[in-house]
Order: sequence, then C-alpha cells, then structure tokens
Amino acid sequence: MRSLENYRFLRSCMYRTSNPALNDSVFTIQDLIEDKMTIEGVAEKGLLTFFVMMASGISVFGLFITGNTELAFMLSVVGWVAGFIFFFVMLFTGLAENPIAVLTYAALQGLFLGGITTLFEAAYPGIAIQAFLLTAAVFGGMLVIYRMGIINVNDNFRIAVYSAMSAVFLVYMITLIFALVGGPQIPYIHGSGPIGIGFSLLVIGLGALCLAADFDFIERGVENGAPKKLEWRAVFGLLVTVVWIYLEMLRLLAKINQR
Repeated sequence: MRSLENYRFLRSCMYRTSNPALNDSVFTIQDLIEDKMTIEGVAEKGLLTFFVMMASGISVFGLFITGNTELAFMLSVVGWVAGFIFFFVMLFTGLAENPIAVLTYAALQGLFLGGITTLFEAAYPGIAIQAFLLTAAVFGGMLVIYRMGIINVNDNFRIAVYSAMSAVFLVYMITLIFALVGGPQIPYIHGSGPIGIGFSLLVIGLGALCLAADFDFIERGVENGAPKKLEWRAVFGLLVTVVWIYLEMLRLLAKINQR
C-alpha cells in the first residue's frame, strides 16, 4: 500500500520538457518498483538504436552506389513517409516506451537518412561526414554545457523552446504543403543568402537547446526513480532531436556550398 511519502516522491517525477516526445505525461503516479531508469541503461539502448539507424542508412547508401537507385529511392521514400506517420503514432500512444517500436522507428529514419544523405553527398562531395561530425560536436558540446550547469533548464526555458519549436514546425509543414501542391516557397529562409543561413543556424541552435531539455528529462528521471521502460522513451526523444539537427546541418552546409 502506498505511503504518503511514496505518493509525494512519485509526484516529484512529473515535469515538462521542450521535446514533444518527452513530456510530463510520461511520469505517472505508480507503485515503486525495483527496476528503475539509469544513465547506463539509456546509454546502452541509445547505442543500440543508433546502430540500427546507421545499419539501415548504410544499406540504402549501398544500394545507391551499386546502381540499384530505384530500389534505394523507394526505400528512402518509404522510410520518410512511414517514419513521419509512425512518429505521431508513437508520440500520442505508449509505443515510445516499446523497444521494438523505437528500433523500428530508428530503422525507418535510417532508410530516409540514407537516401537524403546520398543525394546531398552527390551534389556536394564531403558534406555527409561534415554534417555527421558537426552534429556529434553539437551533441557532445551540449552535454558538457549541461553537465557544467551553464544552462538552467526550468519551466520558462521549456516553454520558450517549445514555442519556438512549434513555430519552426509550422514553417516546415507550410513548406511541405506548398511543395506537394506546387505552391510558392517561403521566401529567403530556404535560400543560400544570409537570411537562409541565419535561419538554419537558428534551427540548429534550437535543436541544441532541445538536447539540454532531453538531458534534463533523463537526469530527473534517474533521480526520481522512474520506471526502466522510460529509458526507451528517453532514447526516442534524443533520436528525434539528433535527426532533426543532422538534417538541418545538411541544409546549412548545402547553403554554404551554394555560395
């Protein structure tokens, strides 16, 4: 039977994060259990998820370089469409805590990233490794900054980042709709001019701040004894953020190369 102390302890697990994949609804009041969330568990599951995504992406890249371009393109499109739909399914259900679902999403993202990376690499040789290294640098840099306590992740921080994310997502959706219906592009921000480059830098900076909020989610979950299954939710949130940063890094480098 729950004690008043256990009830208060579990209520302290509830907090917000700017990443929509990681929010306060995932920390629900429940019985204390022995198998709890750990940093090591998140790291192990994160490495496995990253390996699945990389393997999936490399397979598509291999199809491209061996001349199977139609199959590679089809798999990339399937990865993009299915991954886009699956993201919202996972976001609004409990599937983000399911290892098979998270690994499936990682594989779908890998298919898409493998195709889009190949296209960028064909247009701008060397851009793929640059984007990968810069994304890794952003991740590592934000982890160091967060651990040093330079960024104070509080409710105001999360609300500000979430609001900015919503605005960027709206811009992406408008761009996608215009592309599908043959409408005009939003001027300047997708170009290689100063405004376009500045927009990409802004988005990457926003993604970096999302990483800080994701790290905070993990740290608080570990401190508050969250259930171990939430390690997969944490990995899913990190995956969404890292992929977003990588894609915008590709766009930024392409804009710079165009100049």
